[in-house]
Amino acid sequence: MNQSEKTRLLQQIAAIPAMERGKLSAHSSGRHLKLQRWQDGRNHTRHVPADELPAVQSALAGYAQYRQLTEQYAELVIQETRQNIADVKKRISPARNPPGPGRGNPTTDLPF
Repeated sequence: MNQSEKTRLLQQIAAIPAMERGKLSAHSSGRHLKLQRWQDGRNHTRHVPADELPAVQSALAGYAQYRQLTEQYAELVIQETRQNIADVKKRISPARNPPGPGRGNPTTDLPF
């Protein structure tokens, strides 16, 4: 696993200046935009004034970038986890015929 790649992704995530969840869509009147998001099991909608539109669009793009970067980060960690599990399995291979009680084993064939 490349630790520098994980660090680079985390630095990019930390550098995102603004984020907003949701989707911009036209209001039913067609003259305004509204921002819709799903939160706490409910749809929340708010009017977006024209002077806020560039900031909201930038924040939505920031959240999209955040999602993309965290997906990449998660994929790196998942790959690392799978590799670690495979390495442990290789180091600790089960014995084919482990010793134990049975016929012919002098430690168990002794009289009481």
